[in-house]
This record gives sequence, structure tokens and C-alpha cells, in this order.
Amino acid sequence: SSSSSNSMISELKFLVPWGHIAAKAWGSPQGRPVLCLHGWLDNANTFNRLIPLLPKDCYYMAVDFGGHGLSSHRPPGFPYHFMDYVGDVRRVVEALKWNRFTLMGHSLGGTVAGMFSCIFPDMVDKLILVESYGFFPAPKEYESLLKAKRKLFEGLLSFEAKEYSNKVRSPEEALQRLLKANPHLTEESGKILLQRGTTEVPGGLVYNRDIRITLHNHSFVSLDQSLIFLRKIQADVLMIIARDGIFSIDSKDMPDVKPMQEAFRTFLKERYRYVDVPGNHFVHLNKPEVVAKIISTFLSKGESLKASL
Repeated sequence: SSSSSNSMISELKFLVPWGHIAAKAWGSPQGRPVLCLHGWLDNANTFNRLIPLLPKDCYYMAVDFGGHGLSSHRPPGFPYHFMDYVGDVRRVVEALKWNRFTLMGHSLGGTVAGMFSCIFPDMVDKLILVESYGFFPAPKEYESLLKAKRKLFEGLLSFEAKEYSNKVRSPEEALQRLLKANPHLTEESGKILLQRGTTEVPGGLVYNRDIRITLHNHSFVSLDQSLIFLRKIQADVLMIIARDGIFSIDSKDMPDVKPMQEAFRTFLKERYRYVDVPGNHFVHLNKPEVVAKIISTFLSKGESLKASL
């Protein structure tokens, strides 16, 4: 398995009723299928530095969710719902005719991968979560759920009233703005995301992402529901959490983390593996070598056995 096989990178577009979903693939289509899902406001390039370090016998397909990267924006007038991202994944695997594959997700991509694995448990053989617990439970205060929905609908109206036009920025300004919003990104990582996250126009760059994705639209799935859903997962699960990532001890998302870890341990038993690594929320992009070996071992697990049968 020479390293040249992984230098085969191809760009794909999957037609959907509102346009297309874009994707980027590494390796040979004959390889074992691995679908890779990026985080909120990011794009498929988030895996640029990690995938070349992973096993060469896999075919890695990184998609841009609707409204992200090179994918079409959703139809005008509608907000982005979390479940629609799960739908994007189902459409892509339908187009690829994949009926069993591995899912790897970072951050929001991990939450989408987790939900997909509960809804379509028979389709997912391995689930890799990087800086994600596979679920992002709705806040316990029901009041704040309602407030968030109010903000969502009012935000949508105000974007539409402004006939929002995409601001042209210099490459440097586009980069600095991204780094300011994402203190976990190194400058090099920021540039990698912007390669796919911007388009050149006269006078500079415009961001590709649909402004509507900035209207936070969490799912209504509660912690209790999440804990019951995860029992449905049939895949082997590898969870990688960075020590200085978004779930670090002083983070406000910590209360939900403990019960979720417990549930994974209780119901998935030896199918669940938890690893913490040094680094921050973008460890897979900033320092891919930190997670590459862990992920490679997990991807290869059980494969030599199958080959010899």
C-alpha cells in the first residue's frame, strides 16, 4: 500500500433537489468507505492534514454540509435545522450506494454522526468522534429553548429584510476575522479552511457559507432522550476529546458529559473507547499526528481478521 494511493484526491458533487452537496475524496473508491463530517461553519478541508496520515486501504469522503464550503445553500426562507444535516448524510450515502461504512465527525459533525448512527444503526460499522460526545443535548431550562427559537425566527426575518449581501474582504482580513472567531485555529489551519470557505471576487474574497447557519438552531433532543438513543448504536465507537478543547473541565457543557460517558460505557461496553489527547478543539487539523495513530489503530481493528477469513 504505497503512499501515492492517498494522493488521489477528487472533487465530487451530489445532486439534491435544492442544488448540490459538495465533497472531497481521498484514495481509491475500492477502499473501505469512511464518511468524514466537519464542524459548524467549517468545511471538508478540516480533514486535509489528518487523512493523508490514515490507513491507505480506506476511501475517505469528506462532505460539505448544506450551506458550508462548496455546497449549495438551502432554499431561501428556511432556517438550518440540525436534522437536515443528518439528511445530507443520508442523501450522500444513497448517491454513493454505500450501505455500510465508517463515520468520522468533528464537533457538530460528530453530533450529526452520532444521531445518524442512532437513526440508521445498521449502516454504521465504526463511529469516530473528535471533540464530540455524539450528542449535544438541549439545555435543561425549557425557557431558554423557547428563547432560542424566538431568536432564530426573528434573526431570519432580519437577514431577509436587510437583503444580506456578502461583504468583500481582503484575504488577510478574511483570515484575521476567522482566527478571531476561532481562537483554537492556528494561522495555517485558518488558511486551509478558507481555501474552501471563500471565493475570489473582484477586490478580494467573500465567505461561501450561508449567513443563516450562524443562527444557532439546536435540536430539541434532551439529555434523557440522548441517553436512550445511544443504546441503538451498533457501531464500535472511538471518542477523542482534547484536554484544552471545548469540553475542558471549566466548560459550561461539562454537566452533560459525565452521564453520556457513563451511558456509552454501560451500553456499548467494550465497543466504546475513550481517549483524551493534548491539544485544543482543532487538534485534528492543527496537530494531526496527535490523533492519527489512535484513529488508524481503530480503523484497522478487526480488518486483518476479516481479510484472513
